[in-house]
Amino acid sequence: MPRRRSFLRRLVGWFFKAIGAFVLLSLLMVLLYRFVPPPVTLTMLGDAVAGHGITKAWMPLSRIDPDMPRAAIAGEDSGFCTHHGFDIAAIEKAYQRNARGGRIRGGSTISQQTAKNVFLIQGGGYARKALEAYFTVLIETIWGKRRIMEVYLNVAETGIGTYGVNAGSIRYFGHDASTMTPAEAGRIAAVLPLPKKRAAIDPRGFTRRHGNTISRRVGVVRNDGLDACLR
Repeated sequence: MPRRRSFLRRLVGWFFKAIGAFVLLSLLMVLLYRFVPPPVTLTMLGDAVAGHGITKAWMPLSRIDPDMPRAAIAGEDSGFCTHHGFDIAAIEKAYQRNARGGRIRGGSTISQQTAKNVFLIQGGGYARKALEAYFTVLIETIWGKRRIMEVYLNVAETGIGTYGVNAGSIRYFGHDASTMTPAEAGRIAAVLPLPKKRAAIDPRGFTRRHGNTISRRVGVVRNDGLDACLR
């Protein structure tokens, strides 16, 4: 019996040490990426293993055309500047839509997507969602909105093997992301949810319609100050 208790005691000790090590490592990574561009993500590595290669070209938010983050806000997260990482109303609406069937929709904010893209895998179920929430709280607290948007626009997949809006703009439009029209920004934003199945050049069907809708909303985001936290 004493031997068994000793083993259980050691097991509990190892568990808490592992938790402590994870918390420390995650904090150090988030602090590092507050100032240093993430060099690679698990999604990028997956593309590399699949033979697609990795094409990316980091561009600071200050150089990215303002219509691009506005398009991301219009298409992905209209409450980006006002929530603290989670949009409860959007999550509830997504749950109700999905319960009715049809096209599966998520309620993830740009902050949640950034946390997932930088630190986690794309799948993983509830365990991954729990870790996503943890990292979302960290980046909202340590990075702030401008850095979150900057990282998001540079690591989000914009095509097979293509990462970031700058690399996407070069791929689709032949120029970098420093000068983009609302239509171009809208097309890139329309690709973000399903980058492996959608293309921003000569888009068709839903991608074209959604891109056009986002393009029209870019002015609304600007005029209504929905991007105020980025100025």
